[in-house]
Amino acid sequence: MNVLFTCHHLLRNAARFAPLLEARGVEVRLPEMVGQQFNAQQMIDLIEGADILIAGDDEITRDVLAAGKGSALKAIVKWGIGTDGIDKGAASEIGIPVYNTPGVFSNEVADLAFTFLLLLCRPLHKMHQTVAAGGWTPISGRTLSGLSAGIVGLGSIGRAIAARCAGFGITAKGSDAIAIPQAELDRAGVVEQIAFDELLETSDVIILACALTAENRHMLNDRAFASMKDGVLVINVGRGPLVDEGALGRALESGKVAGAGLDVFEVEPLPMDSKLRGFDNIIFGCHAGSNTAQAVERINSMTVGMTLQLLGHEPPQRYALNRVA
Repeated sequence: MNVLFTCHHLLRNAARFAPLLEARGVEVRLPEMVGQQFNAQQMIDLIEGADILIAGDDEITRDVLAAGKGSALKAIVKWGIGTDGIDKGAASEIGIPVYNTPGVFSNEVADLAFTFLLLLCRPLHKMHQTVAAGGWTPISGRTLSGLSAGIVGLGSIGRAIAARCAGFGITAKGSDAIAIPQAELDRAGVVEQIAFDELLETSDVIILACALTAENRHMLNDRAFASMKDGVLVINVGRGPLVDEGALGRALESGKVAGAGLDVFEVEPLPMDSKLRGFDNIIFGCHAGSNTAQAVERINSMTVGMTLQLLGHEPPQRYALNRVA
């Protein structure tokens, strides 16, 4: 059997995890990666002969899946939650099961979302720069207690963000494509689930923590920004294309948006000519919400274990395989 790693977290920790598969007689393929993911043509070239693919945020199109099916591919294990890079309809049609790892780094992504919020409200990073350079520039901040946070996406990450809001005296309301029982919202500290348009109109800070779908691409566009409060804060720890970056730039220029925290972008890495680079009230991440040593170790172990289970080298019930296609 042959397993292909294309997740950058697994590739950079291959010396720790590849031997777990190789000890069971499974060959592990470790392609060289430049950047954070492979494009479709690279995946077509890589996937030949692979029985199992442990994927990152790679571009896995119908053509990639067809190439895999025509060779040896039996299943895809997606490292993490987001599967928007995979043509799941084609995978179901062609007959390649796709599994992901939901709920595994809710706390880590929620911590990052709150880090953005803290720095936007209390810009210690800017004061640090002035002090380190020999200056002394106190910068007026914004009190967190009493703010209203609108969380888009009430899955495990959104609920973990809401729990953190409660600890800071922030009222958290949420919007989601599906109705969440109020008892579950109460446990997470979400006051109520409201319509997306109402969330835009009433929130002091808007936090995107939802999956990317065909329906919500550019959900924050010119119309959405126009309906927001003046001076709103926007944080995106979901997927880059949830935000129309051109519209965000215009909202920042007008002052409608007072600041933004972005861990993800429409194109990654962020292009050098992106106009977003010209704003000093944006804090950039690099798609690193899950990137703590503990979370990476946990999910690396899980995806390798799931692969061994799929290959029949682990008890069939050890991991609850979450099939998404």
